[in-house]
Amino acid sequence: MKPTRLLCIVSFALSVFFCDFLFAQASPNFPIPQNPDTLRILGIGNSFTNDGMMYLPDLLEAAGIGNVVLGRLAIGGCSLERHCREYEHDAPSYAYYKTNGNRWETVSKKATLADGIRDEKWNIVVLQQVSGKSGMYQTYQPWLDRLIEIVRLNCRNAGVCIAWQQTWAYAADSKHRDFPRYDSDQELMYRCIVESVRELMRNTSIETVVPSGTAIQNLRRTELKDSLDVTRDGYHLNEKTGRYTAACVWFQALVAPAVGTTVEHNACRLEGTEHALTDREALLCQEAARRACIRMFSVWPGEKE
Repeated sequence: MKPTRLLCIVSFALSVFFCDFLFAQASPNFPIPQNPDTLRILGIGNSFTNDGMMYLPDLLEAAGIGNVVLGRLAIGGCSLERHCREYEHDAPSYAYYKTNGNRWETVSKKATLADGIRDEKWNIVVLQQVSGKSGMYQTYQPWLDRLIEIVRLNCRNAGVCIAWQQTWAYAADSKHRDFPRYDSDQELMYRCIVESVRELMRNTSIETVVPSGTAIQNLRRTELKDSLDVTRDGYHLNEKTGRYTAACVWFQALVAPAVGTTVEHNACRLEGTEHALTDREALLCQEAARRACIRMFSVWPGEKE
């Protein structure tokens, strides 16, 4: 074969490869909207989604923000793969909750994935991997790309921002069956989760991250660290400082940039509940969250000076 012909063949093959590569990387995504009339945020996931979003309405109420609609669409222990399987079978397997006047209400205990996605013109849809696989990027694909397609196909807002919740590592002495995947080492699990999210951002168009995992690691370096590492069972967040911190991260990462505010000095203390916080506790949780949104992939160095 003549050298010029070989060169043409090689050049053609490379052009096809790079076109396919660039096309695969170019699936559209959109930014967080700025000052929308109504901000609509849907979390698709499992119990870790519930942990992250549970107190978000309380923070909104304390901030005087009444134009945010939240939704939680979850199956306990659900992975990216299972979400796709549930969609394929149109299975009514989801518990679907939505806010009304900054209060959670049950929409359905037997919703399909499509039901929740189609219910509102969501501005932001937040996805996540099941906790035990969250530090193993090889488990994300091809299911993440497929789930993004499902969201875009069913969402009534073509400009929806697809975001990602970075989950947290388990407590140091957690008995979760998946903890041995990470040698039952909290720091190793955290580093694996961080690297998986970095890989996700390199390989997809997702740019918006809710860094709950880093915020919880920040909190674990404060006086609020307890015997269960701010969890209630070794992996789910406790119902006081853990869930409050996660909600602060969701607020700071998604709501604050949309409406031009911050979670700092938010007056929410969960008053009137058994989980009420002191001013000192709330400050530490808010700081852990704000610092995570500044430094998403590593624990904040040292205490505030």
